Amino acid sequence: MPQETTVLMSSSRIKFGPGATREVGYDMHQLGARRVMVVTDPNLAKSETVAVVLAALRAEGLDAVLYDRVRIEPTDVSFKEAIRFATAGQFDGYVAVGGGSVMDTAKAANLYATYPADFLTYVNAPIGQGQPVPGRLKPLLAIPTTAGTGSETTGVAIFDLLERHVKTGIAHNMLRPDLGIVDPHNTISLPRMVAACTGWDVLCHAIESLTALPYHQRPAPANPGLRPSYQGANPISDVWAARAIELVSANIVRVLQDPEDDEARSQMLLAAAFAGIGFGNAGVHLPHGMSYPVSGGVRSYVAEGYPADHPLVPHGMAVILNAPAVFRFTAPADPARHLLAARLMGADTSGARPEDAGDLLATTIAGLMRRTGMPNGLAALGYTAADVDMLVAGTLPQHRVTKLSPRPAGPDDLRQLFLDSMSLW
Repeated sequence: MPQETTVLMSSSRIKFGPGATREVGYDMHQLGARRVMVVTDPNLAKSETVAVVLAALRAEGLDAVLYDRVRIEPTDVSFKEAIRFATAGQFDGYVAVGGGSVMDTAKAANLYATYPADFLTYVNAPIGQGQPVPGRLKPLLAIPTTAGTGSETTGVAIFDLLERHVKTGIAHNMLRPDLGIVDPHNTISLPRMVAACTGWDVLCHAIESLTALPYHQRPAPANPGLRPSYQGANPISDVWAARAIELVSANIVRVLQDPEDDEARSQMLLAAAFAGIGFGNAGVHLPHGMSYPVSGGVRSYVAEGYPADHPLVPHGMAVILNAPAVFRFTAPADPARHLLAARLMGADTSGARPEDAGDLLATTIAGLMRRTGMPNGLAALGYTAADVDMLVAGTLPQHRVTKLSPRPAGPDDLRQLFLDSMSLW
């Protein structure tokens, strides 16, 4: 089978600047929408940001209808509720105001209201059918209120499939928002742990895309239309990922110490968008693949600063707790890229040998984790060695990301990685 030789670079348009949210009415009007579903979560429904969005849309004569029932860490059930609302409302435009959960819910609502189908039709194989999106969707504007997922730039929507206790998603370029409005004014009020977890998601996006299987080591698609969104590490994504690693490493502690540090918040938001452009084309690998059963299998843990009405491991936390063990495992496949990631984070790599790459990157990550208040491994979330088989079983179907690991990981490898992630220091 011939190997891939081509990379397709895709991304949403980005508008950046303090107060840029006030232009959302103009932006949506230019896209031709007249009846707009504004998607948010209960915590943001009464926020200044949502009020500004509604006022800006209505000032342009648009019919803006608020949907505020997004679940943090959405599920197939919460997606379906939003889809029913979108279908009944006959909207011709969508605005997402919130974090990744909100933006992903808006993508799903737009998709299924535009092209109705059985829910698993578009869900990633092998969990779903993995059918391609049939065509263009209605206009979607994404306004992030966290510096995290970078969902304003990607064609990915992630959710928990409750009946299988696993996190999966829908991935297609047609899901990308038409415009991401990145406004530093919208992240001032984030609780400390929320800011930390979303920041770690950004950093993992960037490091994973930088260290993913190179695009030219993947099989070429049978035709260009079958080229996946996640194509492997490539020269274009490398630029965005590298800058994102630098920005997060330099600013995440500053943001946690002083949420009103305008410069640090701006840099974190830009990092989220940059990492989104990077991983939205290169992809992520084992830390994300392993995170899905960690989030989906939670029994009682609730992170500080998050809704306490249901057990919840924040996505960024689930990702980063596996990362040190993973990068020790993957470093032999490409020591130079792992050393580069460590250097971009601020580690002294002078004199480092190739065999030092995994430990150096892992210890650099763990050190920053401690400074940002992350838990000490999966055991702190209530997981034990008895849960490892369940966690491995939940990771194996995540082919879309696990197959991008630069070093293949079978069940025994995953089992040891989860055991190594129980305690990090």
